[in-house]
Amino acid sequence: MDWFVVFLIAGAAIAVWRIVYQLRRASKVQFDDWDTKLIEKLRRSGVDPFQPVDVDFFVALPTREVADTVASRLQAEGFTVDIRELADSVDLPWSVHALKSMSLNVHAVREVSTRMRGLAAETGGRYDGWAPGPGKPIG
Repeated sequence: MDWFVVFLIAGAAIAVWRIVYQLRRASKVQFDDWDTKLIEKLRRSGVDPFQPVDVDFFVALPTREVADTVASRLQAEGFTVDIRELADSVDLPWSVHALKSMSLNVHAVREVSTRMRGLAAETGGRYDGWAPGPGKPIG
């Protein structure tokens, strides 16, 4: 009887672990797919993936002070930064636009997106994705 309980608990633990693992994997793929799809769309529109392109990353933040802090950190990492007030947003009324010239490969963009997600989570903000910089149409 004791062995049956041990096997039952072990089976339940394995099942819970698999569910958590699959959920984490699915959430990561969702972000990665968006980056991949946008890069593919830009390449189809004629953007050369081997030439540096200005890429604008967006982070929504709760206060001007937090936006200034985030902007300073990103400037130190080589981004050109612009802070804008969002009139239509109550909870996250400030946006930091971080522009960086980089090649449009999935690995590089995912790396910066991961960095921006972490920075947003750390400061109570939200990462709103990226777009090609001025002068580069999507699609």
